[in-house]
Amino acid sequence: MASKPTFVTAEGLQKLKDELEYLKLTKRKEVAEALKQAKAFGDLSENSEYDEAKNEQAEVERHIAELEDTLANIEIIKASGKKNQIHVGSCVKVYDLDFDEEVTYTIVGSTESDPMANKISDESPIGKALLGKKPGEEVTADTPGGAIKMKVLEIL
Repeated sequence: MASKPTFVTAEGLQKLKDELEYLKLTKRKEVAEALKQAKAFGDLSENSEYDEAKNEQAEVERHIAELEDTLANIEIIKASGKKNQIHVGSCVKVYDLDFDEEVTYTIVGSTESDPMANKISDESPIGKALLGKKPGEEVTADTPGGAIKMKVLEIL
């Protein structure tokens, strides 16, 4: 069963590749050294350093497997230049009808979302609500904090 694609920018792809390389080439060696040192303390049945190192090793290997799976299902977001409909990669200016303010969002894949920088995931309630919309359309996003009503002003 194939996983669904993970949308990333070229910059996001490089960050994922760099993180995977760090985990494989640097972090694995650090954990192996910690295991070696912990084994030198003797009795493994009462060796908390050994247990901690084994747990860290399992976590590193889990994260490596997760990144490899993500990278196997990457779809690069290409700037299409289309300004008539919102898609992953779009930068969109909306008018928040509830707060009476303009907000600009960039729709990105889940691995690159950064709400503090107004980079929202295509899987978030607001991201999902905006996908496929056109300038002039009104949108309601059902968020954990309640419904948010917006009007799409412009696709930048």
